[in-house]
Amino acid sequence: MAEDYSVEPGDCISSIAYVKGFFWQTLWNDPSNAALKAKRKNPNVLMTGDVVHIPDLTVRNEPGATETTHKFMLKGVPEKLHIKLLDYDHKPRPNLDYIVVIDGSSRQGKTDADGVITESIPPHAKTGKLTFAAPELVDKTGKPIPANPKSQVMILQLGNLNPISEVSGLKARLANLGFYKGPFDESLDAATKQAISKFQTKQGLPVTGDADDATRQKLQELHGH
Repeated sequence: MAEDYSVEPGDCISSIAYVKGFFWQTLWNDPSNAALKAKRKNPNVLMTGDVVHIPDLTVRNEPGATETTHKFMLKGVPEKLHIKLLDYDHKPRPNLDYIVVIDGSSRQGKTDADGVITESIPPHAKTGKLTFAAPELVDKTGKPIPANPKSQVMILQLGNLNPISEVSGLKARLANLGFYKGPFDESLDAATKQAISKFQTKQGLPVTGDADDATRQKLQELHGH
């Protein structure tokens, strides 16, 4: 039955479609969701309270012989998780060993030449943990400083990234890039403005402390979405 679904924390089009029995493209490209698509642009970055129209589900019958096993593959499952690991200078960390745990399922791997992790995950996955070696620290002379601790743990809240048009989404991206520490709320406070200024300085942008279009565009470019 058709319905209007109100987005909850951790939701994205892929997870909603999976639970409702659709391909994510079917929901994202449905004419009733055109306004949402134009506003958010990215199906994986929705805001709590957004409304997704769920059309009627069409049932298709497939012929098959009785007393025979038939295999069906659901397109779009699993989804892909992409994470890029950077050092303190925001340079990629290639060939880095990592362990990722998604909804209790653990696997090991190495980042690619660009420091990117690509893992298959269930469309409705909500939580994860990523463990990898801490970046090497050096003093002013370039001499390595022993890292303490030697490993870093990143808690993954899948589907919880808000749009960059929202202050909470701005804060989350600044935090993921190491410029901000604090709550991901909608308050454009002094700590957030200071983080924006640090980001602007690092990227050679005019240092205003304001999240103008150029700053948001550069932040989204570096963050990935």
